[in-house]
Amino acid sequence: MKKVTKYIIIAIVVLAIIAVLVILNINKNNRTNKDDEAVKIVTSFYPMYIIAENITDGAENIELVNMADVNVGCLHDYTLTTEDMKKVENADIFIMNGLGMESFIEKILTSNQDMNIIDSSTEAQNVILSEDGVNAHIWTSIDNYILQVKYISKELINKNQENAEVYQKNTDEYVQKLEELKNEFETKLQNLDGKKAICLNEVFGYMGQELGMEMTTIATDHEESTMSADMLSSIIDKVKQENIQIIIIDKNDNKANAETIANETGAKILELNSGMTGELDKDAYINQIRENLNVLEKSI
Repeated sequence: MKKVTKYIIIAIVVLAIIAVLVILNINKNNRTNKDDEAVKIVTSFYPMYIIAENITDGAENIELVNMADVNVGCLHDYTLTTEDMKKVENADIFIMNGLGMESFIEKILTSNQDMNIIDSSTEAQNVILSEDGVNAHIWTSIDNYILQVKYISKELINKNQENAEVYQKNTDEYVQKLEELKNEFETKLQNLDGKKAICLNEVFGYMGQELGMEMTTIATDHEESTMSADMLSSIIDKVKQENIQIIIIDKNDNKANAETIANETGAKILELNSGMTGELDKDAYINQIRENLNVLEKSI
């Protein structure tokens, strides 16, 4: 009798172990299936990631990934890495700035033909054209940034109905913050309307346009060696002749050329934040614009 009882106990223990293993395997499969069903959204670079982060906050079954490293900055002449290609090879949606910023887009499309592309510049306004081509840095205009946010949100809602309500709620809240920021920007900086400036970084062209500034933009790759002595001399003459008192550069740019111009003319250097790099923080864009607001306000 004792022997039978012993075998029954062993059988019960074995069955219990099997049951636990089965349950664990089911849960594992459920988690795997859930991961497989997740919508993978890839953004091309930092400014697009911040927009997507705000829109998708709290959404279910999505994976948000930024393709280029957050410290890459501008994507002009950017070369895709093996790691970049891995990020996009199984992506469902790719969010790009557009206007030629992502010159590598054809290569990405070739690697993943099923991926949906969201071009955030589709509804951009007052696009700046020059001899060097289209200025793609539209996010430095708060108005255009808001248009980018709204367009990306609309497309995400169309492509991922499961999270439509979350996307719309987040978008409404973010746009409200941006519109309040725009009003503050315009009110505090209205005295810059009509002011002349030399800008040694084309990224701020849209900001100058929005403020009504008369901005002469010198396109460079932001390295000291890109500006010849003749070009420097020509800029210095222009600054003197037109009594230009402001020189604008990105705070991460080489300051040597700006300092030479300032020393020769007495113009003041303003170091602004282009918003091309920064923290992976939902409020990053707003904080960067406020940073610029403070710098510009002190210059008036």
